[in-house]
Amino acid sequence: MNLKGAKVLTIVSSEFDDLELWYPIIRLREANADIDIAAEKGNYEYFGKSGVSVYSDISFDEVNISQYDAILIPGGWAPDYLRRLESVLDFVKYMDKHDRVIGIICHAGWVLSSADVLTNRTITSTPGIKDDMMHAGAKWVNESAITDGNIISGRRPPDLPVYLPLVMEAINKRIM
Repeated sequence: MNLKGAKVLTIVSSEFDDLELWYPIIRLREANADIDIAAEKGNYEYFGKSGVSVYSDISFDEVNISQYDAILIPGGWAPDYLRRLESVLDFVKYMDKHDRVIGIICHAGWVLSSADVLTNRTITSTPGIKDDMMHAGAKWVNESAITDGNIISGRRPPDLPVYLPLVMEAINKRIM
């Protein structure tokens, strides 16, 4: 699949899940998508749970969310911090309101829960946050990955090969 012309934002903070960040970035870059990595600080090195690092391209303050076709939020422990940042919640709310692709996996559902965009949505996540998702108004299912409108959710790192094709398909529909 060629995603040339697609503009994707992924967000990070310390303790992101290494695979859940890098696998989508690598696959989307192979498909010619343009990806920006945003964090609280631009051009700053962040480390994942397993020690793999990533440099942010831009800070949250530099993000013009209206430029993006999709936002991807990796899991790990980072979402528990990211959900406390108003700018991150505003990104998610904008993307949802404008029917743009939102990809979440594992613990990333916490961010959508705090952004209050899960009411009457069907999603999956790591079972450890199942109750959080349901209390936020979502119908939770124990599946590898699922699409509900503009939200694509994946359960855990082993489900990345099921999750990412759904994300890529949604981005492709958006840019067509």
